[in-house]
This record gives sequence, C-alpha cells and structure tokens, in this order.
Amino acid sequence: MACKPDVKETTGQYKYFDLKGFINADSTRLNRSNPTVNKTVNHNGASETKNVKIANWGHELSLFASSDINKPSWRQSYTINTAGDSTTYKAITPDLKTRELTVAKTGDKVSCIRIVNHIKNMLYETREVLTYLPDSVYTIDKTQHVILLGNNRYIIKGKFVK
Repeated sequence: MACKPDVKETTGQYKYFDLKGFINADSTRLNRSNPTVNKTVNHNGASETKNVKIANWGHELSLFASSDINKPSWRQSYTINTAGDSTTYKAITPDLKTRELTVAKTGDKVSCIRIVNHIKNMLYETREVLTYLPDSVYTIDKTQHVILLGNNRYIIKGKFVK
C-alpha cells in the first residue's frame, strides 16, 4: 500500500507518520536482538571508532523520537508531499524545531528516515540532520553555534555489524 497524504499512520490517531511510535518499537526490537554496532563519534574533526553493544536503544535513538511531529497543535503545521514510496513532511512556519521529515518505505516496511531539525534563538543556533536506515546505519550530524563559545560539530555514525 503506497503512502497517501491523508492516510493516518499506525493506529489511525495521527495525521503524520508516527515517528515516536516507530522509533520506540524499533528500540524495543533492537534491545531484544542486541546487535553489534561499529560506532564512530566525531567531535570537531577528532574521531573515535569502536564496536559496541548499545545498552539502551531508546536512549541511543532519542533524538529521532523527539523529532516526532504529531502534537495536536501542529496538525496544520506541515505540508505533505508523496513521491513514489517516499513521503516528506515540511514545516510551514520557521519556528518549529523539526523542519523536515522524510520517510521512505519498501512495501509496508520503513527503509529510511531522514530528519532536519533547526533551532535558533538569541543564545545559540543548532542544526541536526538525522538519518536512520533500520538494521543498516544511523547518523546524527549536529552543528551548534553558541554565542561567546563558538562552533561545535558532532557526527555520530553507527553501522550495524552483520
């Protein structure tokens, strides 16, 4: 079944894709299967890579879950564009943290999630690009500019070891 703009996701109670529900369910699945992940953490160009077992997938993927766009007050806040097996939700107003959410599916199965978050205020500006390909790889690319402290860039990449 292809995605259609007015199709309600999962339990039928949401206008947009239930990102939080999907991430929570996938975190539970990953906690059970306990895969090894080749994880690279890069902070301002200095990186470290090691194979790890993630103790709490809910915590590991929390930035994804917190990018959910299904708050009742946001029901008219995103445009929906479907092209093929991909649906993109774009924020209509610039004050929303989650600027864009793209969900690609292969059949009924989510194959890729890409999120663009942006926060700007008088003290700092943060931009996050989050990508998740279930059972393959996830990346968190976060750039932050803090007044008086300067710039920071964090890139976290986790590849599932087969």
